[in-house]
Amino acid sequence: MKRFAALFAALDATTKTGAKIAALTDYFRHAPEADRVWTVALLTGRRPQRSVTATELRLWAAEAAGIPDWLFEESYAVVGDLAETIALLLPPPDAAADLKLDEAIRGLVRLSGQPPEARKAAVLAAWAGLGATERLLYNKLLTGGFRMGVAQGLMTRALAQATGVEESTLAHRLMGDWDPATTSFATLISGEAGSDARPYPFALASQLEGGPETLGPPGGWLAEWKWDGIRGQLIARPCAFALWSRGEELITDRFPDLAPLADFLPAGTVIDGEVLAWDADRGRPLPFAALQRRIGRKTVPKALLAEAPARLLAYDLLEDRGEDIRDRPFTDRRARLEAILTALPPGLPLAPSPLVAFADWGALAATRAAARGEGAEGVMLKRATSAYFAGRRRGDWWKWKLDPFSVDAVMLYAQAGHGRRANLFTDFTFGVRDGNTIVPFTKAYSGLTDAEFAEITRWVQQNTLERFGPVRKVPAELVFEIGFEGIQQSQRHKSGIALRFPRMLRWRRDKGVEEIDTLESLRALLRAAG
Repeated sequence: MKRFAALFAALDATTKTGAKIAALTDYFRHAPEADRVWTVALLTGRRPQRSVTATELRLWAAEAAGIPDWLFEESYAVVGDLAETIALLLPPPDAAADLKLDEAIRGLVRLSGQPPEARKAAVLAAWAGLGATERLLYNKLLTGGFRMGVAQGLMTRALAQATGVEESTLAHRLMGDWDPATTSFATLISGEAGSDARPYPFALASQLEGGPETLGPPGGWLAEWKWDGIRGQLIARPCAFALWSRGEELITDRFPDLAPLADFLPAGTVIDGEVLAWDADRGRPLPFAALQRRIGRKTVPKALLAEAPARLLAYDLLEDRGEDIRDRPFTDRRARLEAILTALPPGLPLAPSPLVAFADWGALAATRAAARGEGAEGVMLKRATSAYFAGRRRGDWWKWKLDPFSVDAVMLYAQAGHGRRANLFTDFTFGVRDGNTIVPFTKAYSGLTDAEFAEITRWVQQNTLERFGPVRKVPAELVFEIGFEGIQQSQRHKSGIALRFPRMLRWRRDKGVEEIDTLESLRALLRAAG
């Protein structure tokens, strides 16, 4: 844990990419091999499941620190991060233990299913033997809130420098369903684990600001719809059939509608596409809300399968009869994809995502304006000669999304943020007018500058009406423009409305609460979107 804590401190102390890569490279060269595996796992989102509740940690920490529960809660409200609050309040360690990262995480895994007394004893013993930074990291592993502020691509680059394996090769080998508890470092680096069903790293598009005129003549570009579903890779290999989400989650069982494809796709086929809930009668996607009802379910009831049948619209072909073709031009990959799909029998839940024809950029802009009528968010632009690259690389793939929906709303509640914003109020609840009352309808926490958050924080501290733990009720005075990508009905919210990707577009200092939007205007938008 000491070496891992030193790595964390080195990464936290700099914003320079070169310094971060150097720190990671040194760690991957010298740390114990089992610790390296867990570090790769943590930096690729493979965190151990939580075995202790937040309530238990708060009670145990207050007891260990010798303070009353109310004082712990007050401290937590100020710090804003549970792991950091505990690390700050605990007394100095009895003796510094030389605990390895591998030992610490395996100990956490063993806590699952044990009685509270055993879990409490194990956690208190760990706290007693760890220094301040090691405690902080241990607590973040306990709470499931572990973040290191390092992009996966940067970590892969450092690992490539430490091992001598090509970066693109490593990026592929780190994908898939490997278990850090049972995978050795050598097996991980060699790519032997899970190769049959391993996906490729996803190619990601950059956001196109303004118009596409800056991309040059339109002749070298192809366009397709930007769908609002689940990005996925469908793998059909001799010993595997799998569907992976962009977040490297195996979701095959959640979409049994796609299972018949295993019988018809040629062996050695890997397709990149979008999983959508499909309206066969209208020949277009259902709203994302229909697909969302299936997300998170390990088994899908027959009624839901009938109401929101899944369909995969294919963007790209990455593997053709076992051949990796990612380095071939997009037009070549697209032609091969269409040849495979054309040969399939009709009625299967798989089709190519249609290309959008356009003669010039003006014509494409007019087509993009009608994207919501097609059930899309905008258009994608891909250079005809582009390879299928790993991660986000500016220049070849662009997403040109429609401008978001927006409404003016008033802040009703405020809560402190986390991490570096733990001392600022950044998480807000907003309301719109419903007759003579104001009804809360969404939360948002992004879109403003640090200076604006600091100004709002001072206002919240001076104007708090009530406190509910870390939440402050404030007067309905500050108006903000809230942007969002979609709107849907929701029985979970008092307003009956839920927004997709809400964020603050700007602080409307020029508007008063009497000028905010109404719940009826949101309902009208919902009817139009449906």
